[in-house]
Amino acid sequence: MRVAIVLIAICAPILAAANPYYDPSKPHHTPDGFRNHYVGEVNKPFTDLVRWQWESWREGLPKPAQTPTPRVAPDLARLQAYQRTPADSQAGQSVSAPALTWIGHASLLMQAGGLNVLTDPIFSERASPVQLFGPRRVVAPGVALEALPPVDVVIISHNHYDHLDRASIVALHQKAVAEGGRTLFLVPLGLKPWFTALGVDSVVELDWWQQHTVRGVDFVLTPVQHWSARGVADRSTTLWGGWAVLGRDLHWYFGGDTGYSKDFADTRLRLATRQTEALGGGFDIALLRIGAYAPRWFMREQHINPDEAVQMHLDLGAKRSVGMHWGTFALTDEPLDQPPIDLALARRAHQVPEPHFSVMAVGETRAVPARPHANP
Repeated sequence: MRVAIVLIAICAPILAAANPYYDPSKPHHTPDGFRNHYVGEVNKPFTDLVRWQWESWREGLPKPAQTPTPRVAPDLARLQAYQRTPADSQAGQSVSAPALTWIGHASLLMQAGGLNVLTDPIFSERASPVQLFGPRRVVAPGVALEALPPVDVVIISHNHYDHLDRASIVALHQKAVAEGGRTLFLVPLGLKPWFTALGVDSVVELDWWQQHTVRGVDFVLTPVQHWSARGVADRSTTLWGGWAVLGRDLHWYFGGDTGYSKDFADTRLRLATRQTEALGGGFDIALLRIGAYAPRWFMREQHINPDEAVQMHLDLGAKRSVGMHWGTFALTDEPLDQPPIDLALARRAHQVPEPHFSVMAVGETRAVPARPHANP
């Protein structure tokens, strides 16, 4: 069955239990879970799922890609050479220049602030609860998990299978233990018990706008428009979000999974006092999804398309953005190579130069210009 496992639960019955985190003073909290700021719940009737699958089958979608997902050999020596700060440091920066590596899908390694930070790691063959079926990756991870440098922090956007992969989490935890180190997992509210059940105890869960600081780098969970579920009985019982990461040498943003909303303009406004021109300006780089967006009538509320990604880039006030969440898993109806094509059209429509919003090859490491001022 072609339909992504991550989307099956979108039409599942809601059987959620009481929300132990419920705070009636917070509009995004509900007695049985969480909701978005501007559309409430992203919920589709089962008939819409059937319609989507029927139309996709009838039209033979997705069409095969005309060009393969670009890939380069990783520069492992460069990754290992990045100078991390000591565990007791509050420097928030490194003597090494910031750098970004695309591992594939929404998994990226950001080396900045003296930290190695990994986003939504998935190294498994399939984005699925089991490895016998479900969406299969078409390009291997750009860096093998065992070849990664020591990972200081993993940030998770939400619990869908293509963003929260059990085998990858366990392997990363075991790798850190074997190396005599510690990987901290930062997760949205409600996900800590899932990690604890796996024997992973270095976990901090956050609500929207809450902050956790690691060696002088601030990690802030920001609102995005999405939903969560790993089965039929847990719809939106755990939170979802993006991440604003604020260090002295780099301010960066990870968008995870999201539909388009006012949340991104809100994020820029919320952080405005920390991103004045005198303090170095807005986000130095934003990592924004550009894939898995067709058909629009089904995906619009939950997945931005490239045009909306460019608008998100503008809303955030990012100096540069990189498109991710494409070319790895066939999750929706557009060909795997379509997102960069549509991104080029969107840049032209919004008059955004290519260097300001580009794509990378899987395995590529790219230098990211540091902030002009040494203040977070």
